[in-house]
Amino acid sequence: MSSAAVATTIFGAFMVGTVALGLLAVRGRRAEGGGGLAEWSVGGRSLGTVFIWVLMAGESYTSFSYLGAAGWGYNYGAPVLYVVAYMSCGYAVGYVVGPLLWAYAKKHGLVGITDMVAHRYGRPWLGALVALLATVFLLPYIQLQITGMGVVVSTISYGAISLNWAYFLAFAVTTGFVVVSGLRGSAWVSVLKDVLVIVTLALLAIYVPLHYFDGYGHFFDRIVNEKSDWLTLPGHGGVFGQAWFASTTVLNSLTVVIFPTTVAGYLGARSADTLRRNAMLLPAYNVLLFVPMLLGMAAVFVVPGLVGADSNLALFKLVVDSLPAWTVGLIGVAAALSSIVPMAVFMLVIGTMWGRSVLALVPGLRVRQKAASQVVVIVAGALALLMTYTVPNTLVRLSLISYEGMAQLLPLLLLGLVWRRVTLVGGLAGLAVGVGTVCGFVFTDHDPVWGVNAGIVALGVNLAVTLALSYAGPKGAEPVGEDALARDPFDDVRV
Repeated sequence: MSSAAVATTIFGAFMVGTVALGLLAVRGRRAEGGGGLAEWSVGGRSLGTVFIWVLMAGESYTSFSYLGAAGWGYNYGAPVLYVVAYMSCGYAVGYVVGPLLWAYAKKHGLVGITDMVAHRYGRPWLGALVALLATVFLLPYIQLQITGMGVVVSTISYGAISLNWAYFLAFAVTTGFVVVSGLRGSAWVSVLKDVLVIVTLALLAIYVPLHYFDGYGHFFDRIVNEKSDWLTLPGHGGVFGQAWFASTTVLNSLTVVIFPTTVAGYLGARSADTLRRNAMLLPAYNVLLFVPMLLGMAAVFVVPGLVGADSNLALFKLVVDSLPAWTVGLIGVAAALSSIVPMAVFMLVIGTMWGRSVLALVPGLRVRQKAASQVVVIVAGALALLMTYTVPNTLVRLSLISYEGMAQLLPLLLLGLVWRRVTLVGGLAGLAVGVGTVCGFVFTDHDPVWGVNAGIVALGVNLAVTLALSYAGPKGAEPVGEDALARDPFDDVRV
């Protein structure tokens, strides 16, 4: 049997197993009365510490970890460590913010950030507006996961499966999976993904340095002596310096806690205490990120000359040329599942936001929120797939402002929940100015600006406008009493 046949057979078997595992996860839930939107979108708020841990780790450990992290290590070196920095800081922020959002959502029967914003300000149309804005910033992530999984499938098949068919396969598997299994199925598959990720990365961490460099000692000697600029900021290329690293870490660590997919993980928890335990455990997962980063730098010596998008293949160039086909297949499965889990959650969140906050405004659809959400999942995935084929550069461009754009929701959502004086006019004006500012910087190629992340500059302007207009507005005009503040007494937490 050829290498391509072996690798693709292993891959196909695991994909079938993935869909079966998703179906098994929800078996019996409908019979127990768990077939509604809350069960599908937030797992019936019943997931314990282990499932929440692997689910939220799965959202952070995507195909970027195999492709992008290695590619950044290959191109720039040390600046790629910002990923570890912001995730670790974000988990610390999430220790406080996660339980707050969970308690507020549970108290009022909410299932996402659009619900929270609409409830906080008493304006259903505001939830629809935030859903539209969040979708613009989330679609690029779906497209990037389709692209990442497509590249993995095509590569591990040794070119037998074309990129176009690989993209469609990524869309079809993930869409079918998320429609039938929801958040609970994603959590179950995350367990399988984590086992494969840990095993395959441990194998690569041992194999690559020994095979190509006779051990880590010789590998590090070569980096220090031949590629020393990869080891310090601003890294190779001299673009991402200390100010950019610090500002990006701060911005992303604040943004990740209100990212719709993160909030979906929060709201799926059984209790607020589950989220606190989870915040303490998640940083351990970041240790895995060092492996693709180091292997990306190793590829500088083994496969030099990769430019542009080809640099994202640095890790797989090391794998396909030197490991047996069955091992390539397993590594491909781990990388593919690292696309499927986060892509499923992104699509799930978009469907939930539209079903709950947009389509629910139509009277005839209000009682069919779950069905409407599932239709939106298919439409969102198909749109991302279409854009992958037709105008990929547009979405790649948008992906540059995804985190920076989502950050502009911080004053409207998070500040609005903890401070009663934030008004609708102030929050909306700040949001408009912040999004406009970050788009202006990014689309005129001024990111970083003055050496710092353009998103944090935009957030500063956003916050200033929000505070100024909220202070200038009539006192007590906007808040909705005690409901404006989420409450989570420690002595009332179910363990």
